Amino acid sequence: MSLDLSGKVAIVTGNSTGLGKAIGLELGKLGASVPINYFNNEARAQSALAEYQAAGINSFIAKADVTTEEGVDDLVSRTESQLGDVDIVVFNATCDQPLKPIEEYDWEFYQSMIDFFVKSPFLMTKRILPKMKEKKYGRIISITSEVFHVAVAPFSAYVAAKGAQVGWSRSMSRELAPFGITVNMVAPGWVPVERHEKDPQEMKDGYLAGVPMQRWGTPPDVANACCYFASDEANFVTGQTIAVNGGNSAWM
Repeated sequence: MSLDLSGKVAIVTGNSTGLGKAIGLELGKLGASVPINYFNNEARAQSALAEYQAAGINSFIAKADVTTEEGVDDLVSRTESQLGDVDIVVFNATCDQPLKPIEEYDWEFYQSMIDFFVKSPFLMTKRILPKMKEKKYGRIISITSEVFHVAVAPFSAYVAAKGAQVGWSRSMSRELAPFGITVNMVAPGWVPVERHEKDPQEMKDGYLAGVPMQRWGTPPDVANACCYFASDEANFVTGQTIAVNGGNSAWM
């Protein structure tokens, strides 16, 4: 099996760093054109663009807040103008994810999680759907998380929003299946990226000790699962989740 995304256009939200950057890079290496979407750090976006271009990926930088209708419209409009109609979208953008007991959260933070993991996919899907339906082709991929399946605590805001994203994705998979549009999920375990640099070592050691494969997952591990769902080889696969976590949720 040789995956080929030549001629496809893929949006990966929040892909100037971390998992998103790796996902876009692997999609691009298979032939897709992929913009760099960021909102807060232009220098990091420029660095990601250079990496994409060095790999021969057709790309450009698109600053946009994908939790707003205006930001989504701007990102999609610029992508259509510079790269073409969107064939693939990966919902990856996120905000900070602190572990706190419920007493230390407030509703504003809960709402920010819902904005990233439900509102943003909703807005993006509504925006790209007309052309996907017209072509009877599309790939929608949600980056969810093992936290929903293993009920991580104290992490209620993130787990609740990820659970909502799972429910939304499952419902959309049935709604859009008649139009040739697939909706699938990739659920990573803890994959250390830039945002985890200051996490306590004892916390990292404790997590790793419980992973059956006894190694850390890597961004390319997650990206490869996305590439499968984005490909024609997954043409008849929808509403499904690939857990990329070394067997950490195999007992669920």
